[in-house]
Amino acid sequence: MEKIKMTTPLVEMDGDEMTRVLWKWIKDILILPFVDLKTEYYDLGLKYRNETDDKVTFDSAEATKKYGVAVKCATITPNAARMPEYNLKEMWKSPNGTIRAILDGTVFRAPILVKGITSYIPTWTKPITIARHAYGDIYKNTELKVPADSKAELVYTDKDGKETRELIHNFTGDGIIQGIHNTDKSISSFARSCFNFALDTKQDIWFATKDTISKKYDHHFKDIFQEIFDSEYKTKFDEAGIEYFYTLIDDAVARVIRSDGGYIWACKNYDGDVMSDMVATAYGSLAMMTSVLVSPDGVYEYEAAHGTVQRHYYKYLKGEETSTNSVATIFAWSGAMRKRGELDNLPELVKFAERLEKATLQTIEDGVMTGDLYLLSNLDNKQKVDSETFLKEVAKRI
Repeated sequence: MEKIKMTTPLVEMDGDEMTRVLWKWIKDILILPFVDLKTEYYDLGLKYRNETDDKVTFDSAEATKKYGVAVKCATITPNAARMPEYNLKEMWKSPNGTIRAILDGTVFRAPILVKGITSYIPTWTKPITIARHAYGDIYKNTELKVPADSKAELVYTDKDGKETRELIHNFTGDGIIQGIHNTDKSISSFARSCFNFALDTKQDIWFATKDTISKKYDHHFKDIFQEIFDSEYKTKFDEAGIEYFYTLIDDAVARVIRSDGGYIWACKNYDGDVMSDMVATAYGSLAMMTSVLVSPDGVYEYEAAHGTVQRHYYKYLKGEETSTNSVATIFAWSGAMRKRGELDNLPELVKFAERLEKATLQTIEDGVMTGDLYLLSNLDNKQKVDSETFLKEVAKRI
């Protein structure tokens, strides 16, 4: 059959370990037989990031701004143990953090629901989408250990050299301090990305912080969200029949647990990091979670929400069979192809992305699945297969 044509390339960001292996298999088995794939390729594997002094990560982000749509494999954020393993020049920062900062985007994560996998919270019958702010707070922090008999202060110096100070604490014993920040520009981008995504998906959106305790920092987030909503989005939300409301983070948790899902929950950076893992686990698996970074000016970067599956990679290197779940990575590719097709007016590419997702879910619902889902599934006819066999079964159903 004739392959589906593309007009504009996707930015393709390759990754590390077992997900890098799955990345190639997904392309070879599920995409290249059907699509005349056009990508601008960047190798974000840790080895090449080290060779380029991490320049490749910055280049991939700039290419994403140019072309508008990217798809990213899972990558290693090195710790001390990785330094000798990869002979690293330095402990390079998270590629995700770098890309998110350059794109000024918000991460939206939602579970992939499939028959036979029941949520640990039975009332959750519809997906809950976590919208995570992707800049600042503890991810851009400054930390210091403080010796006894010291005074710690928060200080800023304005353009005229005038200092403003606030006492943090008088330390009579040893202690520790942490400085965090955010910017009005980034918070405003976060708000607009959330409101635009809510309109695109026709979902209510909740935003939650702890402004009763953090009366300036968290309250500032709340104020900016409300000002932007009232001035730019309220009429659009009314016309779409959807709602925005703010609540405290502890109240939001109680509401979420009692809900049936089907909305967007906007969270600050750390809250979103934690709550997205909680939501993913409650629905079944991090490997069954979509993740897309959306910038306020309409740039999209799709990725899997999980790590590089290091343990399976070491088994693979020994020639042992693995049963690694590839669903989130498949959906990263399908999401990117769908968005590319929508932006370029290529209905066949959009339809293929939808068929790929349906075939993936149909394979699982037919009882063919990887080991993690085998342990979760309540289907009677289930069978555990290896990673490559699962992808070949999906290809049969496309």
